Amino acid sequence: MQDATRRAKAALISTTEPNAARVADFLYGGQSNFEADRKAARALAAAAPAIVEIAPAVRAFQRRALTYLVAEARVTQFLDIGFGLPLVGATHHVAQTLVPEARVAYVDSDPMVLSHARALLKSAPGGAVGYVDADVREPDAIVSGARQILDFSRPIGVLLLFTLAYIQDTAQAAMVVSLLMASAPPGSYFVMYHLAADLDPALEEAARQWNKMMPLQPITPRSHADVASLMTGLELVRPGLVPVTEWRPAADDPQLERAIPIYAAVARKR
Repeated sequence: MQDATRRAKAALISTTEPNAARVADFLYGGQSNFEADRKAARALAAAAPAIVEIAPAVRAFQRRALTYLVAEARVTQFLDIGFGLPLVGATHHVAQTLVPEARVAYVDSDPMVLSHARALLKSAPGGAVGYVDADVREPDAIVSGARQILDFSRPIGVLLLFTLAYIQDTAQAAMVVSLLMASAPPGSYFVMYHLAADLDPALEEAARQWNKMMPLQPITPRSHADVASLMTGLELVRPGLVPVTEWRPAADDPQLERAIPIYAAVARKR
């Protein structure tokens, strides 16, 4: 039954219309994209030039945040929701380099992403990598699937990297975070980055173009206050909610020419 469902979803993949995961893949320097995706990415970068530097900035943040969780918070389990493409630098690559027994549950609903993940993402010996076919708006399905991979009696790092921008209603996005973190035990962490509505005026035009080109996958940039409201009840790890390059920068971070219109944060469940 699962194989039949996967085949049915795979049949819906269009190579002539841009897809959010594949557009991001092109911007990240990946190979899993088509001309429609590349054309869309170039249009977005023309509208907001900072877009071309988002990929290295958020990859560096992801590495720093995971290093903090493993080395300082002693978290070895991760729930990565909406992990997308490309797969190089994925959560388990970083985490299992630091601690080989790390366990990662990946969640996505894009059939191309899941197909690539099942074929290419392999765990280090002693650890575990698994996949859940679910949408970010389905926290119950996410947690149910993740329980097959993760031990919910021990702290978990819940990652929503860009993903909440796909939920247009801020209250609904906050509820998703609340429900996911309610399922995680005390001592768990929430990691996020989110498109900023108030750091680069050009991003508004880029978002408008994105939503026109990909109406089934619209995005919603948010202000600092709105992004902060998504983490109500969680304890922010210093330096709090800041532009992505300002969250515990490291000496080996890429040198970027522009300010990056992305907010980032790590928060703890007491």
